[in-house]
Amino acid sequence: MNRLRRQALLAGLATAAGVRAGAASPTPAPAPIPLALIESFSGPFANTGEAVYRNLLWGTERVNARGGVPLPGGARPWQLLRYDSKGQNEEALAALRAAIDAGARIVLQGNSSATAAVLLAAINKHNQREPDKRVLFLNYAAVEPSLTNENCSFWHFRFDASADMRLAALMQELRAQPALRKVYLIGQDYSFGQAVLRQARSQLAQLRPDVAIVGDELHPVGRVKDFVPYAVKIKASGAQAVITGNWGNDLTLLVKAAREVGYDGLFYTFYGNALGVPAALGEAGVGKVLAVAEWLPNLPGRESAAFYQAFRQRFPQPQDDYLHLRMQLMLEALAQAMERAQSLEAAPLARALEQARVQLAGQGGAMRALDHQFQQPLVVGVMQRQGQPGVPFDVEGSGYGFRVLRQLTAAQAELPSSCQMQRW
Repeated sequence: MNRLRRQALLAGLATAAGVRAGAASPTPAPAPIPLALIESFSGPFANTGEAVYRNLLWGTERVNARGGVPLPGGARPWQLLRYDSKGQNEEALAALRAAIDAGARIVLQGNSSATAAVLLAAINKHNQREPDKRVLFLNYAAVEPSLTNENCSFWHFRFDASADMRLAALMQELRAQPALRKVYLIGQDYSFGQAVLRQARSQLAQLRPDVAIVGDELHPVGRVKDFVPYAVKIKASGAQAVITGNWGNDLTLLVKAAREVGYDGLFYTFYGNALGVPAALGEAGVGKVLAVAEWLPNLPGRESAAFYQAFRQRFPQPQDDYLHLRMQLMLEALAQAMERAQSLEAAPLARALEQARVQLAGQGGAMRALDHQFQQPLVVGVMQRQGQPGVPFDVEGSGYGFRVLRQLTAAQAELPSSCQMQRW
């Protein structure tokens, strides 16, 4: 053996001896906890998927900045993974399978109640067949009422107000308009849109039987490129107001068409406060477009303003201005539940999530264990010019924001449930 080879061998033996003697070695970083976001990142509703992603990314960054979630073996950070459903239920199911195969046990989705229903059915079956790989479904925007009523599930938690709750809040404002006697109902032709119109008919009959419904129709979801024919019918009907649950481009194009044909009635909307709608309406929307949400940027209070400004600092582009408090509360509730359960297993985590009570930006809410419907305050606002009293902030750089008209406490917004949940 030559001298160089002998030196190398001796050096290797010395290194090995040092390791056996307890020499320090780098500690591997804790594996991140994957959160699987299944949304439309392409197709007609891609803008809604991207808006959700920004919200959840910000919330994930906030949890990670605290060091992650304390768990046995050490704190672990979160990793937000994107799965494109392309606006199709089949693609969403494929994304769910891919997420589970990749090790995700927390699934996040919300845009489209139809997709939520399909995912929930698949998750229920999966959790029954593979108890060692159970999944929790956290829903931040699918508001079709049956998801926390007849189709409620131990594995599903909704953090948005149901369509019934949102509509009931809007109806409080409609009741305060005695001169309003004619309304037009229009919505997307799927479970959520159908539920909104069904509830609108029911609540109008109870609260304003003097109001005539002069139009009641559904349209295909995400496939209408020109809403002018619908807007012409709305104007011709003599309706003083439109009630709609439309979202995404289906709402933007509807209100833009109404402006084009000269319709000057009110719009009672679920989602009229962002994603291009205020800019599309411009001056025609001032004092006419109402929206209901769990929070609005112009909600009075220092904490609320600071919360909104922090988001805008993180995402300064005007087109990225769409902040949802409920999504932030959802992630805080999840972090709280993980820490309380000291486990990532679905069943103990679900039981901990049932006890969630969270606060952020001066607002807060609590999960109702009965049906896994999050209970939180609701706010109704009306579109106004930025700078007017109560409107320090605009929306998406449009020059228009929403002045708060009415605030409902969580108790005032709460509705009964018909859920008969099988518990684990």
